[in-house]
Amino acid sequence: MSGVVSPSESPSLLPSALSETFVDSVDWIDWIDRTVDTAFAPLRGLPGPDAIASVASALGDHGLVWFLLALARARRPGRRRTVAMRALVFTGAFTPLVNARLKAAVGRVRPEDQPARPLPVRIPRTTSFPSGHALAAWCAATLLDDDDAWAPAYYAMATIISVSRVHARLHHTTDVLAGSLLGILLGRLGRLLFPVKYP
Repeated sequence: MSGVVSPSESPSLLPSALSETFVDSVDWIDWIDRTVDTAFAPLRGLPGPDAIASVASALGDHGLVWFLLALARARRPGRRRTVAMRALVFTGAFTPLVNARLKAAVGRVRPEDQPARPLPVRIPRTTSFPSGHALAAWCAATLLDDDDAWAPAYYAMATIISVSRVHARLHHTTDVLAGSLLGILLGRLGRLLFPVKYP
């Protein structure tokens, strides 16, 4: 599979055999990536989907949208403010660490062929697996969804951001799926470790 760099080209925190087994030796990962990429191909270059993907990716950069949502939910004192601050601090502290460690361990390169009309989005210089945007989005959404009426909006935003990374060909589909799952698990862990009690 061409989407994986050799262990000598990328520092790994896990044995190189694990990296190869996890990505290079599993044919169904390639199949998923190719199938979804083919399904997205007709949408690339269309003004509407391209605009949505560009805006969503930009909002997901460095967790910008989650910072803004946390601030919005923390306007008034009380439990909701505590939940918002927990989401902001936990996501900001732990998702970059997990993302960096996994990227270094797996060392997967990003999709090689870019759309004929590249979108106006920031092009990351890191490796591809997992998607940091998806990881942060689903972690923050899971943490914010703590008896919150805005929960559907959080998950909708996380979904749009995640899909935008595939549409823009900045990530393979399995990068995004893994980032989303890890984000949910990390968010659940944050809620377990730092519960916010009702008054």
